[in-house]
Amino acid sequence: MKILVVLAVAVAFGLLRLRRTNLLLWAGAWWVGIYVVLRFGFTTPIPASVISIYMGIVSIAILAYLSSSDDRREEVSRPLIRFMTEQRYTGILAATAIAIPALAAANVYVQMNVPLEPPFFPRTIHPASPSEITVHDNRIDIEAGDNPFRHLETSNPEEFRRHVENGRQVYYRNCVFCHGDNMGGNGMFAHGLNPIPTNFADGQTLPILRETFLFWRIAKGGPGLPDEAAPWDTAMPAWEKFLKEEEMWEVILFLYDFMGERPRAREETTHQ
Repeated sequence: MKILVVLAVAVAFGLLRLRRTNLLLWAGAWWVGIYVVLRFGFTTPIPASVISIYMGIVSIAILAYLSSSDDRREEVSRPLIRFMTEQRYTGILAATAIAIPALAAANVYVQMNVPLEPPFFPRTIHPASPSEITVHDNRIDIEAGDNPFRHLETSNPEEFRRHVENGRQVYYRNCVFCHGDNMGGNGMFAHGLNPIPTNFADGQTLPILRETFLFWRIAKGGPGLPDEAAPWDTAMPAWEKFLKEEEMWEVILFLYDFMGERPRAREETTHQ
């Protein structure tokens, strides 16, 4: 977790507690604080669909608490009634009354002015990888490149195992939440994702992929796929924003090592 974000939320809660803020503001602070922690407080990004599920549960729980007794209902309604009836709030009330329908109208206007486009028929197979990509200002050759640590498997096995262990740590710090302990695409967040994460334990996926292909998918994630990749446009983030280049190569080593598979070899081509 990102300790600074959690500490900032905790400090805000502490200040509100010291000021003995009213129940309505306290409930709103809890809602905002939980959202901030879920959205910004984790090193591994939580998919938006999962955040929506959690915030729905939080909203129901807060509403249930606020309405659980006559005293709480009265404490919540009291500031709302004052806001709507006291003359000193007339200007703010008028602005609120205008802003709510204005925002709704603006949303309708934006939706109605979406440019018309012909129907899109996505491909039913995974799109091909680009010939090369740029990660952290380095050019990565997807077609002719190789995992820079793979050669150590034979030339320096001890160093190779160190990179595999680093990859294991990267996986269980970042990837396990979606891809699962056994890499079967059944992690704790998988039920909230569509499409579900890739199942690497099926015995068919890893052997047909080159390590450079996996590097492209890990580095660029769902946002890095071309338009025709709609069926495969996953919630996976672009991990190049969070991981070092070597960490992405190492986690690929770990994937193959854990499953006991070998990556697809690079095809040699000859020109006539």
